[in-house]
Amino acid sequence: MGWSWPKLKERLECPKDENATYENTTWSNRDLIPIPPERQTYGVWSYVGYWTVSGSCISAWSTGSTLLAFGLSPQQAIAVVVVGGILSGLLAVVCGWVGARHHIGFTVSSRFSWGMRGSYFPVILRVFVASMWFGMQAYWGGQATRVLIGAIIPGFAHLHNSFSASSHLQTNDFIGLVIWMCLFIPGVLIRPEKLQIPFLICFLFFCGSCLGLLIWSVSLAHGAGSLFHQPATAPNVGWAFMFGITAILGSWGSGTLGQSDWTRYANRPYAPTLSQLIASPLTIAGTATIGIIVTSASGDILGGDMQWNPIYLLAEIQEHYHSSPGVRACVFFASLGMVSSQFSISVVLNSVSCGMDMAGLWPKYINIRRGAYIMTIIGIAIQPWQLLATAEKFLTVLSGFGVFMAPATGIMLADYHLVRRYKLKMDDLYTGDSSSIYWFRSGVNWRAFVTFVAAMWPLLPGLVATVNSSTGRQWTGWIRLYNLTFLVGLAMSFFMFWALNRLFPVKGLGEESSMMESQITYGIDGSARASDIESQNEKRKEAVASSL
Repeated sequence: MGWSWPKLKERLECPKDENATYENTTWSNRDLIPIPPERQTYGVWSYVGYWTVSGSCISAWSTGSTLLAFGLSPQQAIAVVVVGGILSGLLAVVCGWVGARHHIGFTVSSRFSWGMRGSYFPVILRVFVASMWFGMQAYWGGQATRVLIGAIIPGFAHLHNSFSASSHLQTNDFIGLVIWMCLFIPGVLIRPEKLQIPFLICFLFFCGSCLGLLIWSVSLAHGAGSLFHQPATAPNVGWAFMFGITAILGSWGSGTLGQSDWTRYANRPYAPTLSQLIASPLTIAGTATIGIIVTSASGDILGGDMQWNPIYLLAEIQEHYHSSPGVRACVFFASLGMVSSQFSISVVLNSVSCGMDMAGLWPKYINIRRGAYIMTIIGIAIQPWQLLATAEKFLTVLSGFGVFMAPATGIMLADYHLVRRYKLKMDDLYTGDSSSIYWFRSGVNWRAFVTFVAAMWPLLPGLVATVNSSTGRQWTGWIRLYNLTFLVGLAMSFFMFWALNRLFPVKGLGEESSMMESQITYGIDGSARASDIESQNEKRKEAVASSL
């Protein structure tokens, strides 16, 4: 039948564009090469769409619960999310500049800081965190779908459970998850450069849900509710305020670290900047503020405990009004916004970035799409419903991954902005031998690993003490340091890495080759014919001219 192992391997390789002049190698494929002009489709409004779905989400809505639990008043919590949103936007600007300028994502840019082989470490770290969070986001998406179906079929909310109690999974939750996954999986097929319209649709749905809940709660409660008028209870408001800021940065830390995954699609260098500086703080602060007000007001209307998760709040509203037809219609449209929000946030912060990270691990056979499907399998295989129901400490540890993300962010920023001063030799980022200036020693830059460990370890005792709530007062200092994880970890790694590079300079500083000069896009192993290069250059020039 003509079957052979070489032919099978060839079939399993990542697909290439028609008339592609690049090759799938150990270091490159379509999703890892510098984005050519014809795929640079994101303008100013495209990035506004990106940040609206990143900042307007259920996580932002629920941020108030964290801040109020730490002893801040609602007004102070709102001030925190405003300041935290502004700082997140500034951090996104400096993290995303490498993508907007050189059109490469975090997976490739980490090579010039960690080394060609050393870059696997931060990439695997991000894959692990993204897969875990996706599983939980998918479960919440399934629960939002369950509420949506329950608005159509009231009895679905009380469907008989066929699973055992030890599974911590209801039958209706499982059905909702399956349906949500059926919607999400085809969404992965949409290429990142074509996601602008889905972003807009998801934002409009979620925005409608937020405004609808806000109008309902404030009108019936005749104001923001009793919770909104409670004073701060934190013994030290200053420490609580700083913790709130670093919590905001930590929540969007992975997104800012991987900003170049999206800014590389920019059609001009400053296209992402306006949305990062304006849309980011507006959407994060606006959504969190609405979440605080609605939770406060709805608590007075419905009675009982405060419900910070809008998905569960919608289910309680339907129960409170005994599934009347008008309320069911409102819950249906509101839950539709929650379903779409979980879809968009899973694509933005999980599937695309994680898919590209996985592509960096095995570029010849994994691209963004295949990597996203692998992430999906891992995320569901961990059974997030078990983790959410029985492993509160695990969630604390997972939330504490800012301990690792912050030093990685500081290393990247120091290397790109101070050490290399925006100059990269693009072809060497795809060369896996000692001829590359990013090979360092055996493919590893020891400076990055030394910095990472030095900036990380002071934060670990606080993480351990936070997980183990029985620790005594002698851990207070470590816990306070941990509560400032992102600010402290980023600052320490930034200055340590810069100092190490001043003491032990790396070779190749100041060397630069632009995307036009580089052979990356045309044939990683130098196999492109001169005619191919000339033809591709003409196409690129025409694309640039048409975009101006």
